[in-house]
Amino acid sequence: MTEVSTVQVTEVRLLEGPNLYFARPSVKVSLSLPGYQALDGATAAELAEKVGLRRAVPGKPHTEQRQRFLSRLAGTLLRRIAAGVPSRVGVRGRVGTDLDAVIVAFPWRHRGRAVALGEALGPVLQGLLDGEDADELLASAAQLVRSAEDQTAPTQMRPRIPVASITGTNGKTSTTRLLAHMGMTAGQRCGWSSTEGVFIQGELIQPGDYSGPSGGRLVLQDKSVQLGLLETARGGLLLKGMGVSHNDVSIVTNVTADHLGMQGIDTVDQLAEVKAIITRVTRKDGWVVLNGDDPRVRAMANDASGRIWMFSLHPDSPALRETVDRGGRGMTVLEGDIVILRRGADPDRLIRILDVPMTLSGLSEHNIANALAATAGALGLGLSRDAVVEGLRTFTPDLEHNPGRMNVWTVPLPSGGKATMIIDAAHNEAGLEALLNVAEGLRPPGDRVHLGLGGVGDRTDEILIGLGEIAGRRVDRVHIVHKGHYLRGRTTEDLEAQFVQGLANVGAVATGSSDNEVDGLATMVEHMADGDVGALMVHADRADVVEWLRAHGAHQDTARQIRRKVVAARGEHELEAVLAAIQEQPPAERVEAARNLLDQTPDDPRLVFEVAAALDAAGQTQQAMARYAEALGARLREPHRFRAQVALASGLRALGRQDEAEQLVNEVAVQREDSAAVVALQSLLDVDAGRAGTGVARLIDYLMTHATSTDDAPQRDALRALAEEMRATQPAS
Repeated sequence: MTEVSTVQVTEVRLLEGPNLYFARPSVKVSLSLPGYQALDGATAAELAEKVGLRRAVPGKPHTEQRQRFLSRLAGTLLRRIAAGVPSRVGVRGRVGTDLDAVIVAFPWRHRGRAVALGEALGPVLQGLLDGEDADELLASAAQLVRSAEDQTAPTQMRPRIPVASITGTNGKTSTTRLLAHMGMTAGQRCGWSSTEGVFIQGELIQPGDYSGPSGGRLVLQDKSVQLGLLETARGGLLLKGMGVSHNDVSIVTNVTADHLGMQGIDTVDQLAEVKAIITRVTRKDGWVVLNGDDPRVRAMANDASGRIWMFSLHPDSPALRETVDRGGRGMTVLEGDIVILRRGADPDRLIRILDVPMTLSGLSEHNIANALAATAGALGLGLSRDAVVEGLRTFTPDLEHNPGRMNVWTVPLPSGGKATMIIDAAHNEAGLEALLNVAEGLRPPGDRVHLGLGGVGDRTDEILIGLGEIAGRRVDRVHIVHKGHYLRGRTTEDLEAQFVQGLANVGAVATGSSDNEVDGLATMVEHMADGDVGALMVHADRADVVEWLRAHGAHQDTARQIRRKVVAARGEHELEAVLAAIQEQPPAERVEAARNLLDQTPDDPRLVFEVAAALDAAGQTQQAMARYAEALGARLREPHRFRAQVALASGLRALGRQDEAEQLVNEVAVQREDSAAVVALQSLLDVDAGRAGTGVARLIDYLMTHATSTDDAPQRDALRALAEEMRATQPAS
C-alpha cells in the first residue's frame, strides 16, 4: 500500500511519577502518522474494523477529525498488544501539535515491558498500512513484549514525611523559600528543591535547577529531613512526571504565558492542565492551595483530590465565598491584615501586610499573593500559627532569604547622589509587570525608571516582543541586557531584534545594549541621576552583579529603608503624622518641635523644610529663607520642593529682593504655570516693578482660563482681549 515508511514512533518516554495522563508512572508514546492521514475514508474504516475499532468515523484525510480517529486507533492497538502479553492496561490518547501527530499513554510497573510495548506500536501500525495480517502483527508484538527482561520499577518516592508541592508560572521559588523559612521557624528540619538547587536547613547541597523530580528525590533521601518542600516546574512534569507519589499540600500560584511552543504545550490552557497535576495527587485530608484571582487556577478545584484553600487579594472574591461556603478555607487581605476565612466564623487576623517585609510595605502585590499562598500552605502542613506569623515577619527580600527576587539596593552614583536598583529574576511578561510595579512604587515624584531588559531564547517571538512593548510603555529609559547562558538556540541579534520590535510598536527605542548583566548594570548606573530607580532582569550573572554592587559601595536596603522609600515615593514622610501634629502647635512651640526632629536626622531635607516653614509662620523670615534654600540644595522632593520654592520667592520679595524673587518664581512657572500661588506672586512682583497693568492682565488670564461657570463663558473672550490691551499699553519698566 505504501513504498516508504509513513509511520514513525518519535518518542517513547517513561514518566516516573504522576503526570499529565495518569496519577501514577506512565509511558508516553509519541507517533507521527502521515500515511494514515493520507488514507481515503473507506480504507481507514476498513483498517479500524480489522483491529476491533468498530463504528469509527475516520473523517476526511488531513483533518482534525482524522487525527482524533488515529488517536483512538493507536489506543486500541496498544490494548490488543497488551492483551496478548497477557496484561490489561489503561490507555489515554491525545492529539499532537500537527495533524500527523498523536500521543498515547499507559501506566507501567516494569521498565523492560513498558518500553517494549511502547516501541511495538509503530511496527504494528506500519504493518497494517502495508497490508500485513492484523492478528499476526499483534501476536508478534505481544511476544516481543513478553520477552523483555528488565524488571526495574519506577523511581518515584512515597514520602515518609509531610510534603508540599509548589508550582505556577511566577512565584514558585519565593513561595517555596518562604514556606521553608516558616518550617525552620517552627523548629522543623526542612529540605527544599528549587530552580536554585537543593537545600537542607538552608545549606545548599546541590546547585543547579532542581525543580524537577530529581530534586524531590534528593530532598527525601535525606533521612534527617522532617518537612519536604518541592518546587515543581512544568518541564519536569512533562519530561519525567512528579518525583513523589503524593503530597500533603499542593500550591498553584498562577498560570500565565511562558515556555509555550515547547514539548507540545502551545496554549495557556494546556499549560494550566500541566500545572494541575500536583493538585490531583494531594491526600484527601490534605490541602490544595489555589489562586482565586486566576480563573485557570481557580478551575483546578473541580478535579483536585484534597480540600480546597483558596487565596485572593480581594476579600469579596467569588472564589473565596464559594470555597468557604463549601467548607473549605480562604486566605485574603482585609483592612490591611492577612486573614483566614472559615465558614460560620469571623475573619481570623494574622498579621498586618506592612509588617511582612517580602511585600515591600505592601507595594509588591505579587509577593502579597505569594505570602497568602505560603501562609495557607504552612498552616495546611500543620505548622503552628505563631511560627507562621513569625516567619512572615522575619522573611526579608534579601540575599539571605530570597536572593534574586525583588532585592532592593541603594547605589552611589558617579555623578553624585544615590539611586535605587532592584535585582529580580523576571523572565516573562507577568514577571516584568510585577517588577515595574515595584520600581514605580519606589520612584520619587519627578524621577525616572530605568530598565535592564533581557530574556531567554526559549520564549516565543510574541512573548519577547511583548516584553519590549511593556518596557516601552512603562519605562523612561530602556537598556537591553543580553544573557549568553540562556540563548537556547537563538542569537543575541535575534533576541535584540524582538525587543527592538516590541519597543517600536509603542513608539519607544532602546538606548543601547550590553553583552552581559554586569556590563548592563554598569551602563545603567552611569546614566542614572540622584533619586532614579533601576530594575535589572537578572539570571545567570546574579553573583557577579552582587559583587559589582558591593565593589561600588552599594548596600542592600533593609525592610525599614524600603518602607521609607515607598513613603517618599508617595510624596510623604515616615513621620507624616508627627509633622502634621507639629503644624498645629503655636509658632514658637512649632519651631522648637521641628528643630528637635531635625537634630535627630540632620541630613533629611524634608525636616529642614519643616523647620523653614515653622520659622516662616513665626515671622522669622530671614532665617526661614536660609532654611528653604538649604532644603532645596539638599534636593527636597515634590510636592514640598515646589512649596519651598514658592515660599522662598515670597520671602525674598518680602525682604526687598525682588529681582531674586522674580527669577526664582519665573523658573518655577515653567513647570507649574497652572498654579494660582505662582500667578499671584508674579502679579505682585509686576506691581512692585511698576507693571500693575501687566499684573492685572496676568490675573485676568488665569481667572478666565480656570473659570467653569456657564455664566462666565460669554465674557471670556472680551476679558482676555482687555487683558491683552492692558499689556500693550503698559509702559516699559
